[in-house]
Amino acid sequence: MSEALLSHPPRKFRVATVSLAGCFGCHMSLLDIDERLFELVERVEFDRSPLTDIKQLGVCDIGLVEGGLCNAENVTVLREFRTRCKTLVAVGACAINGGLPAQRNHLDLGVLLSEVYRSRRGMSASAVPNDPELPLPLNKVHPISEVVHVDYFLPGCPPPADAFWRFLIDLMAGRTPHLGHGLLRYD
Repeated sequence: MSEALLSHPPRKFRVATVSLAGCFGCHMSLLDIDERLFELVERVEFDRSPLTDIKQLGVCDIGLVEGGLCNAENVTVLREFRTRCKTLVAVGACAINGGLPAQRNHLDLGVLLSEVYRSRRGMSASAVPNDPELPLPLNKVHPISEVVHVDYFLPGCPPPADAFWRFLIDLMAGRTPHLGHGLLRYD
């Protein structure tokens, strides 16, 4: 092999993350890979993620989505994110099936908002907030697969750090991720 070929480092994968309607627990679990973050940084270039302050998303190889869809802004962000990511991964119960935020799905949204904003004793507000800066709530919380194509699902609540590690290593190696016993957790 020529020296020119040997001198080029292997291509780094561009990875981005986004958090929608969730608790940010999946992102915290990703960060829990601890010292393996240093090894990961040798293999990936992080775009938008908790490790960067990048606001505008570039084109990425792998996009990790945490959280479901509870408002119109979530839908807009997800659709844009999908267009920028070659491979999209639904991470955690909220992205996969709506998770805990979807517990409100059996309630009428109008009644729920009225109960929270109008009927509470001690609340000075007498109306449901109606500011154009607030995203329009959806009647139901939806999993992301109802709006965009999802390539892979990383289940858990949250998925443990070892599951993130294994999943990303498999994807970057061109293998279908396989999470064996002990790598799925629902706390």
